[in-house]
Amino acid sequence: MRQSHMFIPTLKENPADADIKSHQLLVRAGYIRQIASGIYSFLPIGQRVLRKVENIVREEMEKIGAHEMAMPALEPSELWKETGRWSTFGSELMRLNDRHNREFALGATHEEVITSLVRHEVKSYKQLPLTVFQIQNKFRDEARPRFGLLRGREFLMKDAYSFNESYESLDETYEKMFQAYSNVFSRLGLNFRAVIADSGAMGGKDTHEFMVLSEVGEDVIAYSDTSRYAANIEMAPVTAVYEKSAEAPIDMEKVETPGCKTMQEVADFFGHQLEEGLKAILFKVDEQFVLAVTRGDHEVNDVKLKNLYDAGVVELASAEDTKRLMGAGFGSLGPVGVPEDVDVVADAAVEALVNVTCGANEDGYHYKNATPEKDFHVSRYADLRFIQEGDPSPDGEGVIQFARGIEVGHVFKLGEFYSQRMNATFLNDQGKAETMIMGSYGIGVSRTLAAVVEQYNDDRGITWPANVAPFQVHLLSMNPKKEEQKELADQLYDQLLESGIEVLYDDRKERAGVKFADSDLFGIPVRVTVGKQAGEGIVEVKERATGEQKELSASEIADYIKNWYKA
Repeated sequence: MRQSHMFIPTLKENPADADIKSHQLLVRAGYIRQIASGIYSFLPIGQRVLRKVENIVREEMEKIGAHEMAMPALEPSELWKETGRWSTFGSELMRLNDRHNREFALGATHEEVITSLVRHEVKSYKQLPLTVFQIQNKFRDEARPRFGLLRGREFLMKDAYSFNESYESLDETYEKMFQAYSNVFSRLGLNFRAVIADSGAMGGKDTHEFMVLSEVGEDVIAYSDTSRYAANIEMAPVTAVYEKSAEAPIDMEKVETPGCKTMQEVADFFGHQLEEGLKAILFKVDEQFVLAVTRGDHEVNDVKLKNLYDAGVVELASAEDTKRLMGAGFGSLGPVGVPEDVDVVADAAVEALVNVTCGANEDGYHYKNATPEKDFHVSRYADLRFIQEGDPSPDGEGVIQFARGIEVGHVFKLGEFYSQRMNATFLNDQGKAETMIMGSYGIGVSRTLAAVVEQYNDDRGITWPANVAPFQVHLLSMNPKKEEQKELADQLYDQLLESGIEVLYDDRKERAGVKFADSDLFGIPVRVTVGKQAGEGIVEVKERATGEQKELSASEIADYIKNWYKA
């Protein structure tokens, strides 16, 4: 491809709205352009990279027997209402009405669509197991699109769905898919972890996220410092054992605490550590109000709270509901004297406490010397808090450390969540109807591209891994006005193309500094420069990632490039 004929608009400075490396570099190098908040066009050079990531995903899917298909992006609401997700998925689902006022959603995911299709077409156990996938744009109305391709409102995704006759068969498919995902991210050269995760609005129970380690990641990974254990922080169980305090309980006392609303302000007022106070937060769990209580130095994990109640939706109670039910605002809540229609649950650490402070459910007042079961009742004690660094690893090996990660893939064991609600059944070998067992598996293709850039860059630009770079070679003619340089560069271009090598040929009439800067920005793994030694048939070869360079005869270049990519 001649660069003079290709649409690659580059920028010298970082865009004002780009906060992370991948966003900055992909825009500056002419890979993408923003059309609206969270919505991007992939320009020609960006499209080449996207297709290479896509093809790696496609190859690994086909290796495990998944078959590619295409489903509509426009989904009727009736299907989502069958599973209940029309009301539970939330505001991220982009909804619209057609001219007949029929409700639709732009596809955020396709469990309902594929289940509807399969329930009509698959009737016998002989047709199972079945795994299909598609690579298609998805739509989610993100409240705060940010970080370029990492959190957009339209994005390219590979989504796959499996249908099995048993949970044992699902386990086998899940393991194949898990390995295929590991292969994809390994082939892309990514430093990643597969972590235990929450299924969220997808349904199902067993699930793993594939996280690319990066400081700009929005997810926190809890991992053992001595074993392979890793989990999303919201899913890591706390296994710490709490010994009951030997301190004798004393009488509880209400104290005026003007201006004290945070745990730290309360601790400072009473002169104790954070762990000597109770934190109480009112949640609405489906239609039930729940007061969740933790130690002052701990944080309520709403995913664990949701799982405790097997709930569909968990959200913080509104200020109005909190005042109406509890008689006080957020900073003065506590477990003493809670109305009967509010369930009180507490983290396991609370049960061991004696003589602690807590909100008095009256603005500007707190209790001191409150003790569980003496001064207030807890309906259930459970693991309700986020794990912390230094806690024991749940697998019993080492202690927990934190790292940040970018989620690029997610695999779910859905079980019967969709098939039961949508009556997707098959006849077993005895001729009896059984419910299909499902799995769902997604890779954010465009997000993965951005994650690659987050791990492969330097202060001059992108440093693409070899198998996803837009071209294999960047051929530069330093001065096309000089006949010997132009002639040799043209010859090399033709030879490389004939050898099946992908070449971007910078034949522009630009200064050498501009060409070198653009080349570094693009990040193509190998650069071949035709310059002053063109008359002798000598060119310079430079590796983008290492900076290593050498001079070679032009006649050696095609073989050198082939061997370099084989190594």
